Amino acid sequence: MSELVKRTLSGAVFVAAVVASILWSSYAFHVLFTLFCVLAVDEYHRLVKSPRALRIYSFTATLLLCVTIQCMAWHIEGSEENFFVFGFCFSLGYLLLIVFALLDEIWNHSERPLESWGNLLISQVMIALPLATLEFLYFLDRYLLLALFVLIWINDTGAYCVGSSTAKLPKGNHKMTPHISPKKSWEGLAGGFIFTMVASLLLHYFGWFDTIASSETGVLVPCLFAFLVSAFGTMGDLMESLFKRSIGVKDSGKFLPGHGGVLDRFDSVLLAGPIITAFCWVCYLIAPLF
Repeated sequence: MSELVKRTLSGAVFVAAVVASILWSSYAFHVLFTLFCVLAVDEYHRLVKSPRALRIYSFTATLLLCVTIQCMAWHIEGSEENFFVFGFCFSLGYLLLIVFALLDEIWNHSERPLESWGNLLISQVMIALPLATLEFLYFLDRYLLLALFVLIWINDTGAYCVGSSTAKLPKGNHKMTPHISPKKSWEGLAGGFIFTMVASLLLHYFGWFDTIASSETGVLVPCLFAFLVSAFGTMGDLMESLFKRSIGVKDSGKFLPGHGGVLDRFDSVLLAGPIITAFCWVCYLIAPLF
């Protein structure tokens, strides 16, 4: 089987799994994205060669974080009052585990305490938390979460198509950050943004933004949504590329044949996810004022 066929099939399966979990039920979404979150954190610790104990701490902490945010999301949804108590207990357990993991570096006379502490906090703040907060976006409106992924994929596709085409011009194209990602260009960025903006307006036409947009705001909300996805999705991609270049690897793992690891698949979400979640909740809360 050729590399192109493997890449196409694995990519199709990944997209189908993400879309199906979002549209099927909250339980399917929670299980799948908790799995992605745990795998991404473990992938990071494998890349930086963290000690086994630290990986176990991060694995457990990530599970507690995902369950905490799930309980908080269910409480906000109003499905069950007891979920607030459960969420508080899990969040307390999460914080205690993080503190215990930090203190363990002292008890075990670690030779690299600052490095271990930094990797633990990076894995939680920059990977686990952004992925886990997608729960809040899901419970606001699953179609907003689906729009986030659809527009990220369209932004990547548009940037690749335009960037590849302009690279063949006699004078080539203008590179964005050749020291980080040599193939990314300003022309590709503009192309991805245009593709994303058009797709966002189409989704708006089909009612995907009805939860946070109104007739008074018009196309302002979907346009801002597209801008944030394109801008922060690209920055998240560059952030992960810089990380991989700093440790000298091409892919973060081998999760998907031809696509790399879990971090490679969710790099754009690491920044765009929290930003879009906050944006959508702000729009939702101020919508009654219009």
